[in-house]
Amino acid sequence: MIDAQAVRDAARALAGVAVRTPLHYVEALGVHLKLELLQPMGAFKIRGAYNAIRKLPEAARRCGVITYSSGNHGQAVAYAACYVGMRAVIVMPETAPAVKVAGVKRWGGEVVLAGRTSEDRQQKAEQIAKREGLTIISPFDHPDIVEGQATLGLEIAEQLPDVASVVVPVGGGGLIAGVVVGLEAAGSAARVWGVEPTGAPKLQRSLAAGRPERLDRTASIADGLITLSVGAVPFAELNRRRSRVAGIVLVEDASIREAMHFLWRDCRLAVEPSGAATTAAVRSGAVRPAAPAVVVVSGGNVDPSLLED
Repeated sequence: MIDAQAVRDAARALAGVAVRTPLHYVEALGVHLKLELLQPMGAFKIRGAYNAIRKLPEAARRCGVITYSSGNHGQAVAYAACYVGMRAVIVMPETAPAVKVAGVKRWGGEVVLAGRTSEDRQQKAEQIAKREGLTIISPFDHPDIVEGQATLGLEIAEQLPDVASVVVPVGGGGLIAGVVVGLEAAGSAARVWGVEPTGAPKLQRSLAAGRPERLDRTASIADGLITLSVGAVPFAELNRRRSRVAGIVLVEDASIREAMHFLWRDCRLAVEPSGAATTAAVRSGAVRPAAPAVVVVSGGNVDPSLLED
């Protein structure tokens, strides 16, 4: 179980690497947006990726790291590895958005394309890791990743001490588990809403079943939220703190597109589909968070064409 001291240690280590992103109140929504798209590589993933890399032993650092990612975690690992002077190999899907592939390469990451599913990428990464002696940095299913993401919850509680609810997008579960853990570490009583695309309800089904459930297939415009299952580590951390989870809601792709256009048109924020899912949940009425509420805008690595009306 991740404890409060570990989260505070991770927050101190991230100083100067990750940005303490601002809260931006949007009157039309009645919520504060937590602008994680302002991180150096454009998404919250730097928190977990750097925390995992900084804890590697020296021998592992000399060999390098590898991960499997649809985009933002890959960019975060590439950025963190570049920051500490390590080699990083990123296995991405053949369908990865060009903006995210370019982002990985910008930070010196070596891109390998493999298949279309997270299983395809994971299998390829495991093969390369074994052959080349690289350490795998999981996108979400590791305590160090959840611990790093927990700094987001800690930060929200420090910025808005009376926060009552936080709305978080759900992919593999690392972010929502981290936010719950971080709020707890800060002594906050805020409860957390998770948002998934209707085409990828893995956490909703897992919580109902009492164990991680694997979906046969997933599909959504929100490419960062379509894992087939949530990780065992995030699920365990959430399951220990079920009373802190207000609920898991689903949003349609049409609502996500509308939210992206709203954020661009009214807030001048270029937000990727996965990052706009939480705003979509509020605008569609899928969730009505208790105020004061914070909506996590998780990333901004978006193809500009998606912002066109």
